[in-house]
Amino acid sequence: MAVVWIPSLLRKHTGGAERVRVEGATLRQVVANLCARYPGVRPRLLTEDGQLQSGMAVAIDGETNHLGLLEPVREDSEVHFIPAVSGG
Repeated sequence: MAVVWIPSLLRKHTGGAERVRVEGATLRQVVANLCARYPGVRPRLLTEDGQLQSGMAVAIDGETNHLGLLEPVREDSEVHFIPAVSGG
């Protein structure tokens, strides 16, 4: 199972877990399984129509993805959700 690193802003929805193991062969499957286990993360990761939130980037094995939710995820992958940072 892939290791999903939980950004600090979402840890209150994962019981404080910094990383969790999640099954899935694509980013869509990983996100679906993560949201099934921790429903509170869904509105922070996905829009109502199931697309990634525009302010959320994803890196799989250190590479930002270009296929969105279709990006393949290996059994030993690491997935990082990277919230956009704003400010001035």
